[in-house]
Amino acid sequence: MGLLTFSINVTLDGCIDHQEGIANDETHAFFTHLLDEGGAMLWGRVTYEMMESYWPAVARGDEEAPPAIREWAVKLEAKPKYVVSSTRSDFPWANSHHIVGDLRTGVQQLKDATPAGVLLGSGKLATELDRLDLIDEYMFLVHPRIAGHGPTLYGSGLLSTRRLELVSATPLRSGPVAMHYRRER
Repeated sequence: MGLLTFSINVTLDGCIDHQEGIANDETHAFFTHLLDEGGAMLWGRVTYEMMESYWPAVARGDEEAPPAIREWAVKLEAKPKYVVSSTRSDFPWANSHHIVGDLRTGVQQLKDATPAGVLLGSGKLATELDRLDLIDEYMFLVHPRIAGHGPTLYGSGLLSTRRLELVSATPLRSGPVAMHYRRER
């Protein structure tokens, strides 16, 4: 059984707006490394649609992009992508799959079938999966910014505090710090 790892960019004040982080070769290399090690991606519909609107064009070469960003796009194109949505059922982006039915069962089956692990990259979906006790690890790229606005990490709250064990803290040259935590069970 693979682990479910919630991985996202976050500012010091908890903002997870994708436009607030530092996007450069170093941060893209960090996420490319995570992508290489993981077996699949898991998103909610909103995140899927945001990603689908840009990254396939970069992978095809239709959008200008530096080499590190194009590398990410090409690898993302090839990676299995799973989407949780109750309002959409057609996911034409290469290697995209719809998780239907009971959320707990569907995600647990995905974890069981993906020994290399699943990377979760959607804030709202993470809240729901954390409430179902399905997230095993957290990999936050903490950016040295105070956004002063939302959306924020776990903005709608959790039922109880999550105790975490620090696995590693790795500063990047450009300022963000990669924080890797494991759930204490």
